[in-house]
Amino acid sequence: MGDASANTAAVPNPRTEQGGSGADERSSVFSVRNLWKVFGPKAERIPEDDSLTGLSAQELREQTGCTAAVRDVSFDVRKGEAFVVMGLSGSGKSTLVRCLTRLIEPTSGVLEMDGEDVRAMDRTALRELRRRRAAMVFQHFGLLPHRTVLDNVAYGLEIQGVGRAERRERAAEMVTKVGLAGLEKRRPGQLSGGQQQRVGLARALAVDPEILLFDEPFSALDPLIRRDMQEEVVRLHREEGRTMVFITHDLAEALRIGDRIALMRDGRIVQLGTPEEIVGSPADDYVRDFVRDVPREQVLTVRRAMRPAEAGEADQGPALAPDTLISDAIEAVARSGGPARVVEDGRCLGIVDSAALLNVVARIQQPGQDAPGAVAA
Repeated sequence: MGDASANTAAVPNPRTEQGGSGADERSSVFSVRNLWKVFGPKAERIPEDDSLTGLSAQELREQTGCTAAVRDVSFDVRKGEAFVVMGLSGSGKSTLVRCLTRLIEPTSGVLEMDGEDVRAMDRTALRELRRRRAAMVFQHFGLLPHRTVLDNVAYGLEIQGVGRAERRERAAEMVTKVGLAGLEKRRPGQLSGGQQQRVGLARALAVDPEILLFDEPFSALDPLIRRDMQEEVVRLHREEGRTMVFITHDLAEALRIGDRIALMRDGRIVQLGTPEEIVGSPADDYVRDFVRDVPREQVLTVRRAMRPAEAGEADQGPALAPDTLISDAIEAVARSGGPARVVEDGRCLGIVDSAALLNVVARIQQPGQDAPGAVAA
């Protein structure tokens, strides 16, 4: 297989190229601390009353008539990452994303964008945030039926006061970027659902926002079209490095798109971590049940299968990057007929063999490995 550097480059993990191990060093676009959204009478008293904050959703409704859609949520969205919020219906995920731009007013907590207090913004500042800095892509596209594809894409720029020639030029670039070149003169009724969603995505991109907010944008699409749109989002994220917050109820979608995932239940975040951390080290039985049927070899990396190198092994066999997926490592080991080295910066970190790789897939812990749950979120 040649030298270590060549083989390391040959088996990358695409997610690492997007999100990267340096994610912790990036600045936060959104910073959320102890955020609550409560619906109902005297909602503002709920976050301040310790006797109420610990109640279950049902108990809270029965005792106060209030519903806590978002309960004491804290997280940061890092610049350039794809941050996914996922959960079942009623988990609070859509309410949460609407709170980020105050389409829904939070009840309490801290909400900052680039260090600015979003909750303190006046109408003018909020309008600027929604029009230029954070663009939303919804499940229902909201396209203007009597406008062409090009004019629909240019609509946000028109609202901003951009001149006709400039906005149409920018819109044409975005139409091409999302794969709709040649359809500029069609109207929404002449497009498929997937094409309409691409128009909505192009319209959001046209205003060049700092962050894209997706609220279950593909849930109404047919499975094959939905997968195409997921791959389109991943491609755009890889090419542009634009910060994204993506809301979904679909675990496979979350794992495909997210650099990190916040899994919600009853208004709370029950686990926050990378796809590998969520699948490999579930925080509790709820998360464990959620990820039970995930093909582990397509999410976990060779870091979870490594063992120390024995005499002579550090210089033999194919070389894999530390973030190589288990599925790719199984193929490499099978092709070579022997163990593979896990190499970073020319240094052998460990060895993976067929038995260790298959044990990870089968959820069998290796001697000397950390117990599940040891990976920090």
